[in-house]
Amino acid sequence: MKTLGHWLVSPWRRSAAAAVAGALPVLSFPAPSLWWCAYVALVPWLLLARTAPTGRRAVYDGWWGGFGFMLAMHHWLLPNLHVFTFVIAALLGALWAPWGLLVRRLLAGRPGRGRTAAALVVLPSGWLAAELVRSWQGLGGPWGMLGAGQWQVEGALRLASVGGVWLLSFLVVAVNVAVAVLVAVRRARVTAVAGLLAVAAVASAAWVWSPRPQTDDRVRVAVVQPGVIQGRDSGDRRFDREERLTRRLAGQDVDLVVWGESSVGFDLGRRPDLARRLAALSRATGAEILVNVDARRSDRPGIYKSSVLVGPGGPTGDRYDKMRLVPFGEYVPARSLLGWATSVGEAAGEDRRRGTRQVVMDLGEGLRIGPMVCFETAFPDMTRHLTEEGADLLVGQSATSTFQQSWAPEQHASLAALRAAETGRPMVHATLTGVSAVYGPAGERVGPWLGTGASTSRVYEVPLAHGTTPYVRLGAWPVYAALLVLAAFCGTEGLRALRLRRPAPAPRVPPARTVRGSPARPGR
Repeated sequence: MKTLGHWLVSPWRRSAAAAVAGALPVLSFPAPSLWWCAYVALVPWLLLARTAPTGRRAVYDGWWGGFGFMLAMHHWLLPNLHVFTFVIAALLGALWAPWGLLVRRLLAGRPGRGRTAAALVVLPSGWLAAELVRSWQGLGGPWGMLGAGQWQVEGALRLASVGGVWLLSFLVVAVNVAVAVLVAVRRARVTAVAGLLAVAAVASAAWVWSPRPQTDDRVRVAVVQPGVIQGRDSGDRRFDREERLTRRLAGQDVDLVVWGESSVGFDLGRRPDLARRLAALSRATGAEILVNVDARRSDRPGIYKSSVLVGPGGPTGDRYDKMRLVPFGEYVPARSLLGWATSVGEAAGEDRRRGTRQVVMDLGEGLRIGPMVCFETAFPDMTRHLTEEGADLLVGQSATSTFQQSWAPEQHASLAALRAAETGRPMVHATLTGVSAVYGPAGERVGPWLGTGASTSRVYEVPLAHGTTPYVRLGAWPVYAALLVLAAFCGTEGLRALRLRRPAPAPRVPPARTVRGSPARPGR
């Protein structure tokens, strides 16, 4: 330990150690999917920050750890954004700088039971505050929230139905804090064990009392995944392949066919021939087809990404225009200032236009679907809103062909499990090139994934459910609770600082006495 402490005296070595420690939680996400790792992955980072010699150094430990976390989570952007990936990671990593200071304040030295108990609540709250800020769409959205690494754990999915991915992140951080205290603070181990028991009690209560989705019917949904198509005329050739794969579904009693993001590269108003071919496919399969048009619209200026429903008579009029665009991929924030990003990476040459509202599409016979496009499925508030508006089936249309050989496709597919569990509604994640996946209303996997090497169409028996989960009813209540905790902590710290600055009262001097024992009078 002394040798390690001596090695960490160098600021740059310490910063490198913080960055490596911050990257460890990413192992719980796909593709490694070591979900159990999340419950101890923050411990090295916590132990490092608590030993920071100064508050400034703790801030740096938090920042460098956040940088490592963001860089590891988004490393697959490097081939496209190049050096700008490091800039983004550094900017987002700064959100954890205050968290590093909180760690030092609550766990430095030999904290007693009071400070340890506060750490078990305040540090997870601080983490949620950082996740809340970075969840803003302009900062890249909530991709890689810590709790999302638990997408394959049944008990965690049940917790998600109560408090969303926010509750999972809070509890994962709380467990890490308790483990760090067990490792480093002997005098507070009883409090740490009590914290672990409290987390176990919360998980058990959710398992026993949270309502389970009540399945009442099934629908047959087909996913069409054409695979990678590159080169000249790729838009026409992709449509041809999607058409062939969809025709195979004839006679299979399908209720809905879903194509991936950017599956149609032409506006259907400008290409009525494609609209007629889609209508013919709908008649052949006996199902409506949800395509995604990525093109300059014929009825208004600009390029939109739109989910368009097509029936036997052509486009039905149901259309959803993507609202939350991918920074740099679909638009460049503050283009006048950051437009240079297009010269160092594959940033958008022209900004896509945004939609203005979410849409629930009625397919008839009581089936209503809520479409989303690409990384919108990372936003839990969007699926919650669609569920409140009456969606029976959530649909995400995606394309991750740019990152085909990275962890991104599997990470994206895993998000749908959480969205399904949070809302109690099944979700279909359909892509152009994989990974496509379908999940039931409890977040359970329905059928096999379609991997990045597949070019096929597949029918899934999707169970429908009714009822309202606590998360849909109450929203992101763990975030509000965390903000209240932080406000209370800051208020307490402010009062403490005021008390320390207040000068001590002057000692009272007893009055002088005469020889006779009576108090002396002034002037005598």
